[in-house]
Amino acid sequence: MKQTKRIKLQMQDISIEFPGVKALSNVDFEMESGTIHALIGANGAGKSTLMKVLSGVNSHYEGKIFIDGKEEEIRSPKAAKSKGIEIVYQEVDTALIPYLSVAENIMLNSTVNNMGKKQMVNWKEIHTRAEAILEKLNISMNIKDLVSDLSLAQKQMVLIARAVVEECRFLVLDEPTAPLSNTETKELFRIVRDLSQNENVGVIFISHRLNELFEICENITIMKDGTVVANKPIDNNLTPKQVVEMMLGRKFDDRYPKKEIEIGEVLLEVEGLHEKEGSVKNVSFNVRKGEIIGISGLVGAGKTELCKTLFGAMKQSQGEIRLSGKPLKITNPFSAVKQGLALVPEERRKEGILVEDPVYANLSATSLDKYSKKFSFIDKNAEKAAAKEIIADLGIKTPSENQLVKLLSGGNQQKVAVGKWLISDADIYILDEPTKGVDVGAKQDIFELIGRLAEMGKGIIYASCEFGEILGIADRTYVMYDGEIVKELEIANTNEEELLYYSTGGR
Repeated sequence: MKQTKRIKLQMQDISIEFPGVKALSNVDFEMESGTIHALIGANGAGKSTLMKVLSGVNSHYEGKIFIDGKEEEIRSPKAAKSKGIEIVYQEVDTALIPYLSVAENIMLNSTVNNMGKKQMVNWKEIHTRAEAILEKLNISMNIKDLVSDLSLAQKQMVLIARAVVEECRFLVLDEPTAPLSNTETKELFRIVRDLSQNENVGVIFISHRLNELFEICENITIMKDGTVVANKPIDNNLTPKQVVEMMLGRKFDDRYPKKEIEIGEVLLEVEGLHEKEGSVKNVSFNVRKGEIIGISGLVGAGKTELCKTLFGAMKQSQGEIRLSGKPLKITNPFSAVKQGLALVPEERRKEGILVEDPVYANLSATSLDKYSKKFSFIDKNAEKAAAKEIIADLGIKTPSENQLVKLLSGGNQQKVAVGKWLISDADIYILDEPTKGVDVGAKQDIFELIGRLAEMGKGIIYASCEFGEILGIADRTYVMYDGEIVKELEIANTNEEELLYYSTGGR
């Protein structure tokens, strides 16, 4: 049944602490259903933590939550759902069951909540309702496919479909467009506007892409260091630069810190590379010492598959890879590391970090031989000392090197994923969407780090669908479409329009 009455959501004096960290301090947040509200802040500002309070995940909070003027105790996800609060998290793999089908994942909440001791699962109803919601969202997907076989973008859409199929009053979207293409993002915006305007759903939209927030949101709440620093309407009196400066608490220069570096001889050569399943086809390119090479293209172009094939995580069927003229035989990631390659993967929580381990163990994970003593015992003091240097060097926000990585913000987790390779001293750094879900301040830290690696004569492969980043940091770029490189471009002589043209199949 369509809701018509505007419902107010209020969070008052919300505070929460974790070991060694006060994540939120007397935070106030409010919005109405039927509106789209931006929530933004630098990594570690507390925005995701606040939304986890609202969704019942962070249950040990202090403060009060009111819905339609009535105080509610939201101390579990079940309690949040019962009040019509749904959340779609940034890290999709932690919220989906890979060995279940698309339909089963979309209808998971309904199936679990409605199961009684003697009740049978009505598979026809599950499939019918799942197909109906996908049709409403204009998503083309086989409901019987296993989630483990889906792309990152498809997994994101399954999560959104799961949230929408519930009768929600407030929907939290945490970086929902990060894995989506431009076309998919436009579809998502259509869905969000429809939910807000026609279904009276209040949408809380968390994103580091300011242009998206200015396009779709009506109001914005800005957080810094666990507090709210501004709550404003998005109108002509507010600019993206002002928002960034309120986030960071300082003046901001939005230019990329590109350094002029002398580029040396060819370091890496790739010729006729094919991936076994056909996701990478006849790819050839080279990287010189001190050079940053962009691999640009839209979601699904094959950028991630190319990075994984180079690193041995996907099987190479044809082609040759040479480092300093020497052919490499890369059969798995271990052999890639041994031969001088490093990969920072797109899905950092799944593939790039050990979330249950402390920061120092993550930072030394690729270089344990440097800290091994007799009989293979690890020198913990040396390991932690090196970790402290990396933490300071990259500006990783953590109480200490002993903090579990899962307790860090997304941006700081990404810095850990990059930082672990600094100790390993690789020759080629492969970075797959390294700034996804990272705030503008952390982005600059990562760009400066990449510049320093280039100064050291390393070869950098920077794969991204963010064309502005490619243009700002790379020397040359190869554009991918449908698993192939379709164009090589000099950054000094190209622009976003040309990158988009070749990325969409232009020849």
